[in-house]
Amino acid sequence: MSGIRTGNLYAGLPAALPAEEFSPLLGGDGPFRLQRIVSTGQASAPGEWYDQADDEWVVLLRGAALLRFADRPEPVPLAPGDWL
Repeated sequence: MSGIRTGNLYAGLPAALPAEEFSPLLGGDGPFRLQRIVSTGQASAPGEWYDQADDEWVVLLRGAALLRFADRPEPVPLAPGDWL
């Protein structure tokens, strides 16, 4: 199976984290990279916005999330299987 990478997105999940955990899965610093991001309820501080130059596609696999955007009055809820 030369060149084929395998793994399990749910393997090695920590029970709690002080900060989100980022694990590279594919790519690097180029135009495309795929990461597993594990969050156990972390959130930005009120009034603090995360801003980045790169576009991002997000899929939620477990749990629930509320994403807030500076240009939207209401948060965007995500449930397992939702993406944006």
